[in-house]
Amino acid sequence: MITIGRLADYAGVTTKTVRHYHERGLLAEPDRDSSGYRRYTAQDAIDLVKIRTLAEAGVPLARIKDLLDNDPDALTAAIAEIDRGLRDRIAQLRRTRDRLAQLRGGDRLFVSPEVADYLDELRELGVSDRHIHLERDGWILLQTASPEDAAVWITEKRELITDPEFRALYLEYDAAYDWSPNDPRLPALADRLRSWFTKHHSRSEARTVHNPAAARLVAQSQPGASSPAWDRLARLAEG
Repeated sequence: MITIGRLADYAGVTTKTVRHYHERGLLAEPDRDSSGYRRYTAQDAIDLVKIRTLAEAGVPLARIKDLLDNDPDALTAAIAEIDRGLRDRIAQLRRTRDRLAQLRGGDRLFVSPEVADYLDELRELGVSDRHIHLERDGWILLQTASPEDAAVWITEKRELITDPEFRALYLEYDAAYDWSPNDPRLPALADRLRSWFTKHHSRSEARTVHNPAAARLVAQSQPGASSPAWDRLARLAEG
């Protein structure tokens, strides 16, 4: 006969755990002896080790008592069922970790790899975060509503960004967002933009848009996509 402390030490648990198993009805609670102590038997130690083993394996306490009362074949089947549940849970956790890894990847969670690479190229070029966010949000909408159009446009965009003249115009246009609408640099920039677009015909703009409604949605969905300077620049570029 052993005390609760010795029993707990033998099974590798705490006395608090033993009492918790008593409360849950998993381990029979012996009567007290004449000294007021509860005395446990070797069978209690065996049962406690079984309970601890099942609990450490992830078996819910609510199921342990039924498992201990089952015959060996029923116990094996129940353990196999619990194992399948654990495998499903592990797969779900792995999917969650993959999702978290994507979140750490920033833009790549929301847009295609091609668009994410393009946005990274804009960052390396020195384009403002404001403008990159505008680009990204437009691509999110476009890729969702019309992936066919998005695939064509991103191919052309990535070709354009390799042109030194286009890159210079892009950066100056980005900077012009914060200019005064009366800035004397705006007319010269408008002339350069008009001249560049006259010489470079866009394949994607000449192509029939697969989903015109999607293109309009992108154009109308970005309230921060203009400024007084950009509005004047657009008017000047139109001539």
